[in-house]
Amino acid sequence: MLSIFKNIGHAAYRIWFYILVALPIFVFFPFLLLTTLSEKTYKQFFWLARNLWAKSILYGMGCFPKIVREQTMEKGKSYMLVANHTSMLDIMFMLVVSKNPFVFVGKKELVKIPVFGFFYKRVCILVDRDNIKSRTGVYRRAQRRLDQGLSVCIFPEGGVPEEHIVLDAFKDGAFKMAIAHKIPVVPITFYDNKKRFSFTFLSGGPGRIRAMVHPFFETGILGEEDKSTLREEVREIILSELQQGKV
Repeated sequence: MLSIFKNIGHAAYRIWFYILVALPIFVFFPFLLLTTLSEKTYKQFFWLARNLWAKSILYGMGCFPKIVREQTMEKGKSYMLVANHTSMLDIMFMLVVSKNPFVFVGKKELVKIPVFGFFYKRVCILVDRDNIKSRTGVYRRAQRRLDQGLSVCIFPEGGVPEEHIVLDAFKDGAFKMAIAHKIPVVPITFYDNKKRFSFTFLSGGPGRIRAMVHPFFETGILGEEDKSTLREEVREIILSELQQGKV
């Protein structure tokens, strides 16, 4: 009997999440739509997404952020943001972590999500990982966004790994792009998102969510041949923090 009530609670928590995802979009739809009509107004869209959408979801879910910063991003400077990926909360939490406007590079499949997908395809750099032409086009679109003073965010695991995996292998894309555009890499560890809202349906619950923003990796003197070393050094920092589980 206890397990039945527990499962009902988990299911209700899931349903409440999707309501919170959709509700601010419907309420602020005219403003969100207006700020996506042109790339020139993306920073205004980012402010709305960060302060009215992401924070409403996290606080509404009872997931209260705690962020420790070992280094702070400079206003107006572009960065490559990378973090471990275990939960849909990663998207909202990344928006809260970075005050610097950034663009997600994400898989095109998320366009299919009702309501969310409508804006996702308008403001993110979409990539079809099975299409070489699509993958190479990402660099061109990212350069345009960087030229506009934005940052870029990529989850370098390339997807959400199976839940027993602490941190999957990283793909090269984020690090190759950071070196090509000479922007610092910002490693970020999300400690609790899997526990709070994993991809297992009957799981999760409210509580504190923590993030660590680690010291940045400069790429100014690096060449493409250094991407593998950079990739593994960044991964090791995040993996070490996940294994320690402290912040």
